[in-house]
Amino acid sequence: MISAEQRGDDSVVDIPNSWWREHLHVAVWILVACAVVLFLKLGAEAVVPFVLSALLFYALDPAVDALQRWHVPRAIGAALMLGVVLTSVAAATFTLRDDLASVIAELPDGARRLGVALRTKGEVSTLESLRKATNAIDKTAADAAGASTAPRGVVRVQVEEPVFRTSDFLWSGSMGLAGLASQLAMVCFLAYFLLVANDLFKRKFVKHASSTLAGKKITINVLEAIGSQIERFMLVQIVTSCVVGMATSLALWGLGLQNAAVWGLAAGFFNSIPYFGPLIVTSGLAVVAFLQFGTVGMTLVIAGVALAITSLEGWVLTPILLGRAAQMNQVAVFAGLLFWSWMWGIWGTLLAVPMMMVVKVICDHVEDFQPVADFLSE
Repeated sequence: MISAEQRGDDSVVDIPNSWWREHLHVAVWILVACAVVLFLKLGAEAVVPFVLSALLFYALDPAVDALQRWHVPRAIGAALMLGVVLTSVAAATFTLRDDLASVIAELPDGARRLGVALRTKGEVSTLESLRKATNAIDKTAADAAGASTAPRGVVRVQVEEPVFRTSDFLWSGSMGLAGLASQLAMVCFLAYFLLVANDLFKRKFVKHASSTLAGKKITINVLEAIGSQIERFMLVQIVTSCVVGMATSLALWGLGLQNAAVWGLAAGFFNSIPYFGPLIVTSGLAVVAFLQFGTVGMTLVIAGVALAITSLEGWVLTPILLGRAAQMNQVAVFAGLLFWSWMWGIWGTLLAVPMMMVVKVICDHVEDFQPVADFLSE
């Protein structure tokens, strides 16, 4: 019998080799992706400040560039813009300090009234009934298993849980706030240095990213696309958060809800978290409205108004301002939210959308990742 090599037919021999080369290429990319995910997961404490400072850089870079065109040195312009941001945050906190203190002071009384509201007259609460039922089940199971006796020479001991101390809780919370403040300070310093450096690191990255002219062009296109998309996203996010916060504050004030400015600020902040942010604000407002007014009607009205404002912003305002090129389908956004929340916790929840935008831009400009970009696109 004549073999394929003797007949000169190379197609039978080349098919397995090409199949293995193609699947080896895919396997290498899978291993690279796993290594990147592992690095981002384990190095979250070091990576997250860089991501936050990069977003702050993209948010302030257009203003610093405008000041530079007006012959203001970048070092001074960057300091001015960071000063404006920090001053605005401090001014908002100082202005709303009385409302914030009122909200914090009403928490114990609100919790007590909520507990009373969950009870029916003359009956124990549902939670209390559930607790008694579980205790009864545990006692029945213990009786059925029989009392266990300790072996001779072994002393039975009972472990008591440590008593909760408010001072310990406040101390741990204070240390957490101190750590958060130090991290934010480092983020501000890093953002300042990035604003001063401007395109320095971009040029260095392009220089060493590829040895060919075509590779350098692709790198430049990717970096410029990432910069323009993130800058536009940050501008849109700031504008929409301000619109949502102001609209929510005015609507709640018109409905007579106490501390409307604080809840408007919360609505504007949580507006940056897709899906979960509006749900958190709406649920919190429903509880607060029920405690203040005591009627289901007002509770539904206030929760419905807050949900309508965030829904109109998400369905109408953001798509118009953001542009179709940066939009992703809802499944991709929700999957990215779950993934980055698992990666970085609360910071991942806040950074999920910009991180997904960066991934989409890279996939749009790299030919090997075009299928991923197609799955992410709307």
